[in-house]
Amino acid sequence: MIKVTLPDGSVREYSKGSTALDVAKSISEGLARNVLSARVNGDVIDATRPLNENCTIQLLTWNDEDGKSTMWHSSAHLMAEALEALYPGVKFGIGPPIDHGFYYDVDLGGQPLSSEDFKRIEDKMSELAK
Repeated sequence: MIKVTLPDGSVREYSKGSTALDVAKSISEGLARNVLSARVNGDVIDATRPLNENCTIQLLTWNDEDGKSTMWHSSAHLMAEALEALYPGVKFGIGPPIDHGFYYDVDLGGQPLSSEDFKRIEDKMSELAK
């Protein structure tokens, strides 16, 4: 068993290998549906990474800057995967999360990208996210 300290100072015990998502589920299903990542011992990690030692934890949601950043970082990767599927041979530049979202610099080899393509890309992202 490991001891997990919550922001209010309470300590709960979980099986070694439990995740931040498991911690959230043990608190409430609503919280679990909203957790995007977690700060564990000061480091932001994926909510499904195993916890293998005693730690302090803060569950991060959209209401937290690091929660938003996690979502945007993951979304940038998902968009890149969708672009690779729709535009074989696409070349990527940088694609970080930014203050209010995310982006990727891409080279489609001279192929134009129009506003009509955005729906196709979004639909492919939704398909891949399932």
